[in-house]
Amino acid sequence: MAGLTDPNLLFAAEGRPLALARDLYTGVKDLPIVSPHGHTDPRWYALNEPFPDPAHLLVVPDHYIFRMLFSQGVRLEELGVPTLDGGSVETDGRAIWRRFAEHYFLFRGTPTRLWLDHVFAHLFGIDEPLSAGTADRYYDTIAALLQRDDYRPRALFERFNIEVIATTEGALDDLKWHRMIRDSGWQGRVVTAYRPDAVVDPDFEGFSANLDRLGEITGCDTGTWVGYLDAHRQRRAYFKEFGATSSDHGHPTAETANLSDAAAAELFDRIRRGSDDERERKLFRAQMLTEMAKMSRDDGLVQQIHPGSWRNHSPGIFQKFGRDKGFDIPARTDYAAALKPLLDWVGLERDLTVILFTLDETSYARELAPLAGVYPALKLGPAWWFNDSPEGMRRFREMTTETAGFYNTVGFNDDTRAFPSIPARHDVARRVDCAFLARLVAEHRLREDEAHELARELAYTLAKKAYRL
Repeated sequence: MAGLTDPNLLFAAEGRPLALARDLYTGVKDLPIVSPHGHTDPRWYALNEPFPDPAHLLVVPDHYIFRMLFSQGVRLEELGVPTLDGGSVETDGRAIWRRFAEHYFLFRGTPTRLWLDHVFAHLFGIDEPLSAGTADRYYDTIAALLQRDDYRPRALFERFNIEVIATTEGALDDLKWHRMIRDSGWQGRVVTAYRPDAVVDPDFEGFSANLDRLGEITGCDTGTWVGYLDAHRQRRAYFKEFGATSSDHGHPTAETANLSDAAAAELFDRIRRGSDDERERKLFRAQMLTEMAKMSRDDGLVQQIHPGSWRNHSPGIFQKFGRDKGFDIPARTDYAAALKPLLDWVGLERDLTVILFTLDETSYARELAPLAGVYPALKLGPAWWFNDSPEGMRRFREMTTETAGFYNTVGFNDDTRAFPSIPARHDVARRVDCAFLARLVAEHRLREDEAHELARELAYTLAKKAYRL
């Protein structure tokens, strides 16, 4: 364990780059955490109840963990992952934890291992490696701590030095947990973000019923194009009442379109009637990315685009367990051509911010950095999902900085459901960035005072500015 919580973790092995990285890191390691995009559950902060047992906190909900174990033959039912039909799965937290501990070696060399070791050492104070032999000691230690008041969600929020965290809710969410947080008087800042996938993607399950529900909630006629757009405007305004500064869009591709009002209305009519034409459904998604950008220009919400994931790649797993069960796979993604209709309309806007993410690293230097390096509206999100790793972060900086610079990026966001790992993820990002800046100084490409300024920008300031927090 000691090697993975070493003070020099992720820094150069020796010499001036090591000394510089350590100095830079000392200046940013204790900065507040700004978490502008993620998927933690707002009910945690609203109810402030003790977290469940170690397995149901750290293993059962974490697709990073169970996808690896599943790849090595461990069934999801054995890990307590619930089925859609309520079928039998393991419910004994200790049994799940033991199974996880027996297979912990599988995570060697992965970012999951870095995050978990940080959590075990720094949050729970455990200083021995996790294995089958130590599984019960781990479980008992963590379970006992989780019953303490200082391990409840709000206390950990404050202990983690989180300045603000954004959750992500669907367009149909009533935001009751956010209302409860607001009315509680607690000073922790938890905001929402507008995720309209369920009512903009014709391939989303229950799409037609979702549009009906959107109309019921807003009082708008979602049987017409004009009414449908008005419904989005209403929901975006409602989300802003609960602190939203961004919208989030998880589309299969980055394709955009900019149809005339008449053509868009005709397309909506066909989609609303249940068109099974794949080209029309793709075109509708593309048009809606542009419509959301237009709305962002008007209402100030930052637009995040998270494209390029082949969601639910295994139909068998999707049918049995549902979404977000580890079977989302990166796909090649086009940006320069795909985004052109949107950019033709709003790309030169200086007061609009569109943050692009990718799972396709080949697009960093070829498309994303050149686009963000010239269009005022565009910024690059950090290395995301499968690339949220030390090597992925290094590649991101190496492939984008020379063309887009640092200031066309938005710092770091953890994009996680795993609340205890948030400090670990930010710590890894801060270490990687400090190591990168130290290398530039050692190579005489950056002054040391500039590196200190940039270290703070990358760890804290850029995220606040980009997300208007």
